[in-house]
Amino acid sequence: MSTDAAVRDLLLVMPRLVGRVKKIPVPEQLRGFDLAPRHLSLLSLLLLDGPVTVSELAGRLGVAPTTVSLLISDLTRKGVLVRRADDNDRRRRIVDISAASRPAISQWLSPGARAWQQALAPLSAEQQRMVVDTLLRYEQAVAG
Repeated sequence: MSTDAAVRDLLLVMPRLVGRVKKIPVPEQLRGFDLAPRHLSLLSLLLLDGPVTVSELAGRLGVAPTTVSLLISDLTRKGVLVRRADDNDRRRRIVDISAASRPAISQWLSPGARAWQQALAPLSAEQQRMVVDTLLRYEQAVAG
C-alpha cells in the first residue's frame, strides 16, 4: 500500500472513529460534571492502573503536577475521585476513583479499552508500539 492510499484510508476512518466514540453516552451519574478530554485521560488511567500518586499521574499524562492537582481537586469536589494518605509515606496522597463513581466510569470507558485490546491483540509488541508511536506523531503534526 502506498502512503497516499494509507492516508486516504485514514482520512475516511478517523472521522467515523471519532464519531462513534462521541456517541458513547455519558452515564447519567456523570452528565452534570462537564467532563473534558483531560478528565477522561485521567479517569482512564485510574480505571486501568488503579490508585496512584499525583506525581505518577502527572508523569503518565505528560503534564505538570499542579495541573493534575487541579483536575483531581475538581473531580474530588464532585465526588468522582477520592484521596487518601499513602500508607508508606504519609506526606504523599494516593488518588483513586470513588466507589460510588467506579461502576459508571467503568461502564463508560471500558468498552473503548476493550476495543483497543481487541484491535491490538493480533499485533506483536513491536507492531503495537509502532501503532501508538504513529498516533502520537500524528497528534504532534496536527498540533503544529
